[in-house]
Amino acid sequence: MPDLFKYFNNPRKTKYFGTFQGVFTPTVLTILGVIMYIRHPWVVGNAGVLGALVIVGISILITLCTSLSMASMTTNIRIESGGAFSIISQSLGLEIGGSIGIPLYLAQACAVAMYIFGFREGWLWIFPAHDPLLIDILAFGIIALIAGISADVAFKIQYVIMAIIFGSLISIIGGAMDTTLDMDNIQWFGHFEGEPIFNSQGLLTGFKEGSFWLVFAVFFPAVTGIMAGVNMSGELSNPRKSIPNGTLYAVGLTGIIYILLILVASVMATPEELVSDYYIFIDRSLWKPIVVAGLLGATFSSALSSMVGAPRILYALGQKNILPRSPFFAKLGRTGEPSNAIYFSMVVVIISLLFRDLNAIAPLITMFFLITYAMINVVVLIEQRLELPSFRPMLKVPILVPLIGTIGCFLVMFIINPTVSLIALAVVIAFYAMLLKKVLISTKGDVRSGMFTAIAHWATKISNQLSPTKEARAWQPELLIPIEAAKELKGAYRLIYALTHPRGSVKVIGMLLGGEEERLQQYLPQLMNSFRKASISASYTLVDGQDFGKTVSISMQALETAFFKPNTIFLKLDESKEGLQEKFLPIIKETKSKNWGMLILATYESVGFGIEKVINIWLDVIPKNWEDKLDLGNNDLAILCGLIIRKNWNAKINLIKTVRDHATLEEDLIRKELEQIKILARMPKDTGIKVVHRTPEMWAEAPLADLNILELPNKEDLDLYRLQEVPNQLRTACLFTLDSNIENALI
Repeated sequence: MPDLFKYFNNPRKTKYFGTFQGVFTPTVLTILGVIMYIRHPWVVGNAGVLGALVIVGISILITLCTSLSMASMTTNIRIESGGAFSIISQSLGLEIGGSIGIPLYLAQACAVAMYIFGFREGWLWIFPAHDPLLIDILAFGIIALIAGISADVAFKIQYVIMAIIFGSLISIIGGAMDTTLDMDNIQWFGHFEGEPIFNSQGLLTGFKEGSFWLVFAVFFPAVTGIMAGVNMSGELSNPRKSIPNGTLYAVGLTGIIYILLILVASVMATPEELVSDYYIFIDRSLWKPIVVAGLLGATFSSALSSMVGAPRILYALGQKNILPRSPFFAKLGRTGEPSNAIYFSMVVVIISLLFRDLNAIAPLITMFFLITYAMINVVVLIEQRLELPSFRPMLKVPILVPLIGTIGCFLVMFIINPTVSLIALAVVIAFYAMLLKKVLISTKGDVRSGMFTAIAHWATKISNQLSPTKEARAWQPELLIPIEAAKELKGAYRLIYALTHPRGSVKVIGMLLGGEEERLQQYLPQLMNSFRKASISASYTLVDGQDFGKTVSISMQALETAFFKPNTIFLKLDESKEGLQEKFLPIIKETKSKNWGMLILATYESVGFGIEKVINIWLDVIPKNWEDKLDLGNNDLAILCGLIIRKNWNAKINLIKTVRDHATLEEDLIRKELEQIKILARMPKDTGIKVVHRTPEMWAEAPLADLNILELPNKEDLDLYRLQEVPNQLRTACLFTLDSNIENALI
């Protein structure tokens, strides 16, 4: 397989493993662990034969569903190093993959110490006089040496351990067959006495209170070893074939063994003996030494598998630049092993060993594994529901499989320990938040965009079913901005941002009418990126056309059936006074016919928007029965825009009403009317009220402001040249608004 070496920069002599050596063997040895030897009989004694079958059955069902989901994904993607991390990252992105992968690595590394402690307990059962610390150091030294030499050596040693374990199973089964069968001793339904309590002399004094879910929580970690083979994904000769076959065969074989041992335990001893003696399998076996060797071998092999697998996850995280000093962890040694990742993992294990007892964090380790299993099921759920053409797994599973796996994993988490489950989820979320701040670049795509597009399609269908016409309460500014030059957008950026942040959107049409094509093509992507960084949905397109007004009108017609249709067109008046009527009147006419809103910005010299602290909203014609019909005429868009801008600027609003009658009585009524509008429109309490008379001097009566928002006269003979004079009168930028039939400031 020399052609495979060209994919790696470092010279390496990699051993590529097959299904049996690389997946099946480590998975079987990790599942057939210490729980099988010293807790499985206790499970049968507590739950009875049928209860134990239910517990084992549920556990195997969850693991089998996860294995099937994992098998389905590995037959659909080109899985890389890191196993579960690679599967999750390729579907949900590096941020989510990393937030799962980092805790998974820590759990896998700490599990080495946990298995060593289990090995120590078994050793002390045989040699109680030996020093526990010395046992831990020697066991870790041997494990680290084997893992450091090569994974090939580790797997060959596991063949010996597997032979010992199967020899121990024969001894246990033989012990049961050598026992006189007494059907009266078989307990079909247990009483869940709980864990035995012993005094200082080792005598049984009673039991802690037990339950079905407590016994389930004790047993379930026994079947959580399916990551042992998947972690080797980067060093399998054919991962697409080896991972599904090796994992499923391992789960099937170990499931049969656990079910068989339920029957063995039930005939081997009485229920009282099963719940009070953890070592009943050893004591009643045909040959005790082989069973003790199996117990030691099970913990040793589990520790070895974790010591081989954990650095592979760390190596994969380094490859994707997820960790600090990632190149250091992504470096391979001369033998093709991830040497730096192995050395670092050794340090993590040594630190874990210093705690001397991992009971406090053992549940957390289990939670990280369960979260990983749950996310693998979630990935398949999402991929299946999206029905993208890229999801073509060679092994297809019913959607019920990942659904059961997902629900099962999360339920088991909270059954085992709700508090630790919440802590584990909080850790994952914290890592995700950290990785979001880091720019992670993936060379391969993921399905996140497809997922959110599917959600958007679904939401649009539901929205159309609920309301075929747009609802006033659902209105938010969706701007269509036609421009000829990039400077038009640059000059209005602050106002556009204030109008659309945080939930609005911007669609820009760049007009290629001659002279500005190159600059538009250069600057529009940068400007759109500025909007996106400000969390504003933004997109653009470049359009060829001979006439500005006609081209915009055609674009508006084309967008009528768009997925997310704009609802307001935004125009900026040219500083020159040539061709305004011909350029903009067709657009205004099209806007009215299509029931779009319109915003026209007219700036004042180079003042911009001042200090962005005061906004004047001018109201002209208000229908007489506006309060009954909740209709302010052509003033809704002005008020709504003022409120949105005010929020982003943290500005003060002045509500100004123009009147044609000089009667004092009418002026008082108008003030009351404005106060009522202020209340019904839910405007800020500090909103100012001002009434001015329509005279040439009225502009001078208005309060000083950084932006004036005025109604665009809704008439056919609109004179745009007069609009350009208003900013000169107010000595500030002006925003002219024309309502559609959608906006309503009073709802």
